[in-house]
Amino acid sequence: MAADDLTGRRRVRRRRRAAAIVAALVAGLALAGCFDVQEPDLFLLTRTGPAGKLTLLVNYGGTISCNGGKAKTLSSSTLITARDLTDNLGTDATHNLTIAAEPGTVNYFRIKMQQGTISFPDKAADAAHPNLAQAELFATQEAVHACGLSG
Repeated sequence: MAADDLTGRRRVRRRRRAAAIVAALVAGLALAGCFDVQEPDLFLLTRTGPAGKLTLLVNYGGTISCNGGKAKTLSSSTLITARDLTDNLGTDATHNLTIAAEPGTVNYFRIKMQQGTISFPDKAADAAHPNLAQAELFATQEAVHACGLSG
């Protein structure tokens, strides 16, 4: 009888331990679901001009939001392009490069990044700042692909 009583106690302990482990796992999963960990933003690109204002918020995790709308997933190649653009513009952003609009300017761009802000007209890409053309191209392509605009 004593052996049966001991075996019964062991079963109760095992069940309690198993229940505690399950409860801890459920609590851990619930807690993990409460944290919406987000990747940082790569940049906020704003283009103003005759076609109206365009804003592109590009996130490191691979999303883009057009004009404050719902985030959409970028293709892998577009995400790589966006990350390269961020790297290539880092020095100009650190220096808060600002180039004034000149006669004949159609669009004006502003790119806010962690390193700083770059502001330039569509005619600013030159030998000193060749990556500005890459930013213009990115804005035009994503206005069409991600935002469904005419460019």
